[in-house]
Amino acid sequence: MAKKNDKSGQRILARERIVCLFESAFEFYEDNPLLSKKCILHARKISMRYRVKIPKPYNRRYCRKCFSCFIPGVNMTTRINRGKVVVTCKSCGNIRRYPVKEKKCR
Repeated sequence: MAKKNDKSGQRILARERIVCLFESAFEFYEDNPLLSKKCILHARKISMRYRVKIPKPYNRRYCRKCFSCFIPGVNMTTRINRGKVVVTCKSCGNIRRYPVKEKKCR
């Protein structure tokens, strides 16, 4: 009888690899932005292949259009407008809007 694939083990390794690739992408950005973009593309391909979500701290730190790392003040602008955080990529001009959670009064 054939042995089943260990999907949970593969997904754990995929998450670790994604985190490692994002860390290296932010590290390489100043020296080589093209290598940084390739790291992000590779991390996205791994997440799609193994059906793993990119962790939230990393998910909002790259442009989904041009795949460049967001470095505040260098290649991105952040504004708060009407209850939304508006992030604009200076490389390609792409705009992302994220809702701001309201604080609950007790």
